[in-house]
Amino acid sequence: MSTKKHDVPEELLSGLLANYKKPEDLIGENGLLKQLTKILVERALEAELTEHLGHERNEAVSNPVGNTRNGKSKKTLKGDFGELPIEVPRDRHGSFEPQLIPKHQTRWAGFDDKIISLYARGMTVREIQSHLQEMYGTEVSPSLISSVTDAVADEVKAWQARPLEPIYPIVYLDCIHVKVREGAVRVKAVYLAIGINMSGEKEVLGLWLAQSEGAKFWLQVVTELRNRGVQDIFIACVDGLKGFPEAIEAVFPRAVVQLCIVHMARHSLTYVSWKRRKEVAADLRRIYTAATVQEAELMLCEFEQRWDTEYPPISQSWRRNWSRLTPFFDYPAEIRKVIYTTNAIESVNMGLRKLSKNRGSFPSDEALTKLFYLALRNISQKWSMPIRDWKAALTRFTIEFGDRLYIN
Repeated sequence: MSTKKHDVPEELLSGLLANYKKPEDLIGENGLLKQLTKILVERALEAELTEHLGHERNEAVSNPVGNTRNGKSKKTLKGDFGELPIEVPRDRHGSFEPQLIPKHQTRWAGFDDKIISLYARGMTVREIQSHLQEMYGTEVSPSLISSVTDAVADEVKAWQARPLEPIYPIVYLDCIHVKVREGAVRVKAVYLAIGINMSGEKEVLGLWLAQSEGAKFWLQVVTELRNRGVQDIFIACVDGLKGFPEAIEAVFPRAVVQLCIVHMARHSLTYVSWKRRKEVAADLRRIYTAATVQEAELMLCEFEQRWDTEYPPISQSWRRNWSRLTPFFDYPAEIRKVIYTTNAIESVNMGLRKLSKNRGSFPSDEALTKLFYLALRNISQKWSMPIRDWKAALTRFTIEFGDRLYIN
């Protein structure tokens, strides 16, 4: 195979590594890699200045304004290599703008990304400081970390306002509660919407923050989804919040609202003593794993006969919400679980809860939104495949909602 244009000659490598005995010689504080980086950066800056002036060092001035070299200034770069002192060449007119290391930049490409990555994983400013010191031998001030992560704010605004697809066959809507310090510590509601698009891929549609969870605020959320381009939702899977289904139907009147079975079962078990929970959960499972809605109703009747004496509120709640709990029975067994549970959003919420538990409370709404956005970005990068059994689900949706699949 022929040698590539940018391959380093073997003789040069052998010469550079002639005195290599241990890893520190290569990657240590004063190792070869750091020295080479310094030489290459300074040579590149010299080449940029030559291009800017139009003449090499010690050559006749060739530019029309008589601009020449004017010594060097010292700068310390912070990057994956720790701290790297370099000398930046200057010109007499002060018009030289280096491209490799722009003026006022003290952190090299990739370093900001590391700060943001650590922040997104829930590390506090103090923990990030400690980590960077330990890994790269670099001291980073709290104000620097804040300024780097604050740059995410504009990205959050653009993401939250981005246009959405016209159709999401399934949308999951849920809420978690976190603590924010506003003088006193307050518990706030974080609203989350995840859509399944026509390709069967999950997509976080938005993140909203409010003083408390309520149907009125959910109405604002679904209205925003409409304003950002969503024209139709086939199935909206939600928890049991009073007024929630009506809020969705006010904006998307043709949407089928499915109450989350997992939420319903979990709520039902709050009435049950620990000793009986396993039995009651098994009998509830017989209801929502029935083959048909008629069989499910028979299972509910049997549940009433067995448990109403001890726990009457459970069957009453299922009866009261029956029309919202059973839409999934209209679909084949292999896709029912996709429809009747907000598991897709629950796993996301679990990750967010883990972050907020690590923090305890957040200093502001902005800090909370910033961290959750970064965490959601990390989580969604792993969503590379359609959800399970999506082809079967899409076939069913095509039959069921064929007239709504083609929106102008």
